[in-house]
Amino acid sequence: MLALKTEKQLKNLGLNSYEVKIWVALLSMGKSTAGELSDITNVPRSRSYDVLESLKKKGFVVMKLGKPIKYIAVPPDKAVENAKKNIRKNASKEIILLNNRKNTKPIDWIVYLHTQGARIVETADLSSALRGRDNIYSHISCMMKRAEKNIFISATQEEFIQMVEKLRPSFERLKNKNINIKILTQLNRQTKKYADKISQFAEVKHTDNKARFCIVDGKEIIFMVLDDTEVYPTYDVGIWVNSLLAKELERFAWREANF
Repeated sequence: MLALKTEKQLKNLGLNSYEVKIWVALLSMGKSTAGELSDITNVPRSRSYDVLESLKKKGFVVMKLGKPIKYIAVPPDKAVENAKKNIRKNASKEIILLNNRKNTKPIDWIVYLHTQGARIVETADLSSALRGRDNIYSHISCMMKRAEKNIFISATQEEFIQMVEKLRPSFERLKNKNINIKILTQLNRQTKKYADKISQFAEVKHTDNKARFCIVDGKEIIFMVLDDTEVYPTYDVGIWVNSLLAKELERFAWREANF
């Protein structure tokens, strides 16, 4: 029980389970090789080198060159000070990112949701929040199947490429239903190739804005609130709204796009 409590407390220093095990083992041994630490802690040997490299960057171990390479644990009091520095540094970066995002398109959408949509959206209308890019694209595919008139998509250039690769079969099926598909993205030499692939199914236009959303028939919308270049796909977040608000946002988006 004490070991579990200790591990939990040490994680507060910004360490994961493997890092805690290896650092504690190294503290008791003085110095050791990656292989020895793997055997003692049961951390997979293939991971021990990455874990030690991470601990070195965080200021918890130092590397002693030689054959074989050995590692020495940084004393706890010094390691704690290094952890504080890391936390301050990461917090400063996050604050800068948040400040930079204040006037970005995704934040504009959220503000629009609040200021224009509060009066027409009931709590039950906010149907779900989706986590993970695969789940988001799967939901977009389902939305597209329900389309009766039009689909309006805005995507970053990286996301546009992924959508063409993952959703092209959906675009093809919609052609037979005469669904009007319009897509905004950053057109360049690379994305132009993908735009050409779906040109018979959708109209693709250039925009410098990097808003991420999909609106179907002005009835439902899914919009992604994070920058897809800064978030790992597993942690991407999409919010699906099924209400009159989608129609309001569609009008807003069409005006912005000049379609």
